[in-house]
Amino acid sequence: MPDSRRRNSTPKMVDISEKPVVRRQAIAEGRIVLRKSTMKLLEDGTIEKGDPLQIASIGAIQAAKSTPSSLVLCHPLPIAATSVDFSKSADSVTVRVEVTAESKTGVEMEALNAVSCALLNIWDVVKKYEKDENGQYPSCRIEDIHVVRKIKGGKGNHGSKETPPRS
Repeated sequence: MPDSRRRNSTPKMVDISEKPVVRRQAIAEGRIVLRKSTMKLLEDGTIEKGDPLQIASIGAIQAAKSTPSSLVLCHPLPIAATSVDFSKSADSVTVRVEVTAESKTGVEMEALNAVSCALLNIWDVVKKYEKDENGQYPSCRIEDIHVVRKIKGGKGNHGSKETPPRS
């Protein structure tokens, strides 16, 4: 029996054909918590698979461009620019990605996808150092992936505010 509470259960891509093309930007960030010993290896440049941040940067850029492949209702967008920045603390790496496009729809999903992919690439590259004696990951975790800011139109802020990370 169909669920009468659901008005439309058929997935569809939203029609954006009547919307104007506008400059769109979004900034997203997230963090991966790692063992201090893993952070030391990262700082020393001795991770066996290579530099996790370089690998994560390439992964983030590719993820921004290919977002509709995994988020099936996202429109393919002409990404104009993607920048990836990292900040490190004693036990974590924060990834911040900014995506820009001239488009009819926003790029926040591309920024979120890029951050997620960057963090997963870091995990993949350092997982050898994060496992305990049982092959588990007691400390490694990805957290606080969120949109920091989105901007529609022009090059300025247009009243948008950065969203601080949750504590």
